[in-house]
Amino acid sequence: MMSYREKPNLIPWPPVLLVAFTLAAIVANRFVPLQLEFGGTRPLGITLIVVAIGVDLWAMKTLHEAHTTVLPNRGSNYLVARGPFGFSRNPIYVANMALLVGMGFFSMNAWFLLLAPFDGLMTHFLAVRREERHLLSRFGYQFEAYCRKVRRWI
Repeated sequence: MMSYREKPNLIPWPPVLLVAFTLAAIVANRFVPLQLEFGGTRPLGITLIVVAIGVDLWAMKTLHEAHTTVLPNRGSNYLVARGPFGFSRNPIYVANMALLVGMGFFSMNAWFLLLAPFDGLMTHFLAVRREERHLLSRFGYQFEAYCRKVRRWI
């Protein structure tokens, strides 16, 4: 049996969920169209998409520079508390939800907006809780101190 000390998960849930909810929003809109009817959504969507991708790239660069994994199903070598991880313990997952909302505004497909909170909930229960147990088992007090300083989400 896999221990949380070795790695948090067998499946990289966050990217799987992001793809699944993206596809679900597209398919749902084909069968039950839920279009956003107010103006100005496309520029807001583009802005959210660009910011989300920027945060993702910044977080991945920070993890790479720290010589630890970007993949959520691999064990962490180092506790990273700088860069975007100084603002949120899960900046990539926050960016994933912002990306879903941005895609919804850009495409004017309200399903993206409805599904984004479910992405956050499922990510929390399938990944974040397990990752936190992994980090606590690997880094102990250092991780506890980090949790006291930095919020889980935003």
